Amino acid sequence: MSGSSHSRRDFLASLAASVVLPHVVGVRAGPPTLAERLGYARDTRLLILHADDLGLLHSVNVAGMTAFQTGVINSGSIMVPCPWFPEFADFAKSNPALDLGLHLTLTCERPSYRWGPVLGPSAVPSLVDADGFFPVAWPVDRQVNLGELEAEIRAQIARARHFGVEPTHLDSHEHYLQQSGRPVFDVLLRVAGEMRLPVRVGRNWFLHYPYLETALGPNGIALDRTITIPTETTPDQWIPWYQYTIRALPAGVTEIFVHVGYDDGELRAYAPARLNYGATWRQRDLDAMTSAEVHDALTAGNVKLITWREIGRLLRNEPGASRDTTAHR
Repeated sequence: MSGSSHSRRDFLASLAASVVLPHVVGVRAGPPTLAERLGYARDTRLLILHADDLGLLHSVNVAGMTAFQTGVINSGSIMVPCPWFPEFADFAKSNPALDLGLHLTLTCERPSYRWGPVLGPSAVPSLVDADGFFPVAWPVDRQVNLGELEAEIRAQIARARHFGVEPTHLDSHEHYLQQSGRPVFDVLLRVAGEMRLPVRVGRNWFLHYPYLETALGPNGIALDRTITIPTETTPDQWIPWYQYTIRALPAGVTEIFVHVGYDDGELRAYAPARLNYGATWRQRDLDAMTSAEVHDALTAGNVKLITWREIGRLLRNEPGASRDTTAHR
């Protein structure tokens, strides 16, 4: 695997750039868009509101449940290797209609809270550090055995299914599987293709990671854009950012991924309030996703919520993708 924290920060900063584009009426003709493949008009504005990191902590799990049950979140993905995975898996099993994928996990970024591979460190030694855990970060020169990587990806999927979770899509924690070079991404694509599962990739990522477009090919599925709130957003602008972004969505399929959690002792021990994606960040995301303001922005903006489950039907050639009534509120 390759990559650097600097390039990843540059990439995350770029995600907000695509959301300031105004909604354009009368999109030019061309090959069928993803929206059209899903059965919608070309200029329809479609949105997935996605919660990452489910299974990370009890605080994150409870916040995720709240966001699904009383908020606007309509999709999410679960971290299988984490200690709190069984709790959210039980919730998922009890709510089979939920749109839940797997947040395939190869890192544990906080030195004080660690987890390791489902297969155990001895089975996949190139994926772990000297203590047998996933690394805090992947160094640029880290050499990973691709066979071990594929085996661990398959093991995480198998464990999820063993716990009653049938994933609707695949993404990865910190986007390492998408953003660590073509060989690593090809492993993810091969497993996903075999299982007929879509993978989180946005066309707005192609500039920074051009191999994604090449690997997907002309018929591959990529969202028009997948974005998250910029790290420089101030607390008083948190909800307004979501309001504006939703109302200003361009035509096509957008995913906004969020990180919810309760600002409590558990979450502060894992990620102090001062950190990006820390306790106060996650509380602000939860507050936004359960706010009347963001709910009203969806209505005022004439935005249609869809799910990864609909998108996955394209890979299985199933009819009725646009008639999934669980996706629309």
